[in-house]
Amino acid sequence: MTIREFKMPDVGEGLTEAEILKWYVQPGDTVTDGQVVCEVETAKAAVELPIPFDGVVHALLFEEGTTVDVGQVIISVQTGPGGAAEAPAQEIPAPAEAEEAAPAARQPVLVGYGVSESSTKRRPRKAPASAVAAQNGTAAPVAAPAAPVAPAVPAQPTGERPLAKPPVRKLAKDLGIDLASVVPTGDGGVVTREDVHAAAAAAIAPQTVPAAAAPAAAQAPAAEAVAVSAAPAAEASARETRIPVKGVRKVTAQAMVGSAFTAPHVTEFITLDVTRTMKLVQELKDDPDLAGLRINPLLLIAKAVLVAIRRNPDVNASWDEAAQEIVLKHYVNLGIAAATPRGLIVPNIKDAHAKTLGELSESLSSLVATARDGKTSPADMQNGTITITNVGVFGVDTGTPILNPGESAILAVGAIKLQPWVHKGKVKPRQVTTLALSFDHRLIDGELGSKFLADIAAVLEHPRRLVTWS
Repeated sequence: MTIREFKMPDVGEGLTEAEILKWYVQPGDTVTDGQVVCEVETAKAAVELPIPFDGVVHALLFEEGTTVDVGQVIISVQTGPGGAAEAPAQEIPAPAEAEEAAPAARQPVLVGYGVSESSTKRRPRKAPASAVAAQNGTAAPVAAPAAPVAPAVPAQPTGERPLAKPPVRKLAKDLGIDLASVVPTGDGGVVTREDVHAAAAAAIAPQTVPAAAAPAAAQAPAAEAVAVSAAPAAEASARETRIPVKGVRKVTAQAMVGSAFTAPHVTEFITLDVTRTMKLVQELKDDPDLAGLRINPLLLIAKAVLVAIRRNPDVNASWDEAAQEIVLKHYVNLGIAAATPRGLIVPNIKDAHAKTLGELSESLSSLVATARDGKTSPADMQNGTITITNVGVFGVDTGTPILNPGESAILAVGAIKLQPWVHKGKVKPRQVTTLALSFDHRLIDGELGSKFLADIAAVLEHPRRLVTWS
């Protein structure tokens, strides 16, 4: 019988951490090689992790919602003969137990618990109720004294580091709660998630006493005075909400700042009549040869971009800063910006230039469905060349899009609306839209950028050019 450890892998290129979103197994469950045991979110995508061996889950070392560094052990599995029968279904060891069991020269296994360099002596867990009151005073809004018949509530000794698991510490930090002011209810004086939520609720609505503290609060007039004095601060804090920036949103923010201040952006606009393209979309929807495929304006816009790249191949390039070279790409990995619950991502269709209209439709549908489910892999978002962002779906006419890092251009497609338009010498209602093309002026000069945008517009105004220009 052997205990094997599974470490957080580098699920993306160069990523250093990932957040555990969901565990699919619990201690005591049998697992097999290749079975998915958890889902994690990296800075780029949500990824499912398979276990690489057979056995019985011995322990889950981190709770859901915890951000774990690559290389840290996240789950231990009992393998070997008799493992299933003998595997203890136990939770993560308490911080105090981990400290006492570890030899003096060994570093603790669980991140965030730590040990004192001067001593490994166990810290005091409990103190008399009178000592708690003397040490804590009235600093904690929810620290009402317990009823005389109830056991004394463990407290954090003054100057000591509050006892809490890493996920609880992170939760307290996100909610702006000082752990030293929270009354612990966990075994051995450990602060639990419920304790932190109770403290947060008290801070937001001090006039409301948490249900768990109600009996004690009824006998503690002093607690009411503390709550009243805390009201102005709570009222001020309710005017703002702080949202931790992490995962996809964090990397997107960093990438956009880097792109905006690295690549010199130029944006050009063109407004055009796409009535013929909209008619073609309807005709293709009715074509039995394309039955089952998703046909929409974005499909033909993507095809128009690919035709325009073929006519202006120099736009499909990247800038190599280290070598001071322009790298021309002989392939098109067409990015499609997608808004997801986890933030903006830009997966791309590999070798889009070589796909037929039907294949391009299938790739677009798969890309969108995968992005909505949060299952886009890091590989799907790498090595893009040019991107399309469809802001028209939000009713927006146009915008000035920022380049996806490493790419040469990005096309923003505005809303398609019926507008008065001069057609064959008469003003008629026509389907009109505005395109905005941002490009890297190191790679694309004004003439090339203008020709590229004009070609996209020409194809959409007269979609027969999808054939004549191909």
